[in-house]
Amino acid sequence: MNKFLKQAVQEGLKGVKSGAGGPFGAVMVKDGKVIAKAHNMVLKTKDPTAHAEINVIRKASKRLKTFDLSSCDLYSVSEPCSMCMSAIHWTRIRKVYYGCKRKDARKIGFRDESIDRAIDKARGKSIDRKECLELFRVWESKEDKVMY
Repeated sequence: MNKFLKQAVQEGLKGVKSGAGGPFGAVMVKDGKVIAKAHNMVLKTKDPTAHAEINVIRKASKRLKTFDLSSCDLYSVSEPCSMCMSAIHWTRIRKVYYGCKRKDARKIGFRDESIDRAIDKARGKSIDRKECLELFRVWESKEDKVMY
């Protein structure tokens, strides 16, 4: 078994045994070295965004003092959900490796499929676009902005 994925599994097991959350663990690697490890903490923190991948991104960003993780690889017990994939995209993580597929998580009761449908349904309706675009213009003209 891949040594980094094995650590992700051990991290997930730690979370399950402690009652912190579901069977998910993640490891962030840079230059062949582990930068951060995390497991799912949804139950412990009562935070539905406390997935292993989100937690490991937060830890790695803090440790590396950057939001740009393009030099890092992520190892996860399971194929990341839509929320986690969005965070992976925003942080520019170079490569994602995972063991189980999302369909495997669905088989044990996790609801990724319904979330994907809900995201499409919840996109909502654009209102007051003109007024909101003004804020975008302010950002666009800001000379000292930092793009992320």
